[in-house]
Amino acid sequence: MINLLKNLLNNQNSNEIESDNKTLELLCGLMIEAAYTDGQIDENELNKIKLSLINIFDEDPENVNLTLEEAMKNKNNSKSLHHYTSYINKNFTDSKKIILIEVLWEIVLSDGEIHDFESNLIRRLSGLLYISDVNSGNARKRALDKLLK
Repeated sequence: MINLLKNLLNNQNSNEIESDNKTLELLCGLMIEAAYTDGQIDENELNKIKLSLINIFDEDPENVNLTLEEAMKNKNNSKSLHHYTSYINKNFTDSKKIILIEVLWEIVLSDGEIHDFESNLIRRLSGLLYISDVNSGNARKRALDKLLK
């Protein structure tokens, strides 16, 4: 009986770790996708991705570096937006999804330019995440305000 309980607890902890890794991989992949939409990723965008994953989404810095490195290698093998959004819709609250949209705006704005492809990507993501145009627009304004400070 004790062994059964230990196994159950170990499996539960392993599922939580798997879930945390999946969240980090998806967030990282989505952020790289947003940064690379204009065809290039600059140092400002990479730094913004790292800091956002660590400071806003509370990810471990070492795991962030490893996952970001892997995502950069695979940036040309992009996934469908449904791949990202289906998981996010199941696991994120509405407020956390709005924070994600704001972070994505910060990333695409961090290189000092906004391309039509970038704004189109975030608009599509907002729709797939059931974030209203008003909330997405407010997230964009907050992102711009942060960059102007």
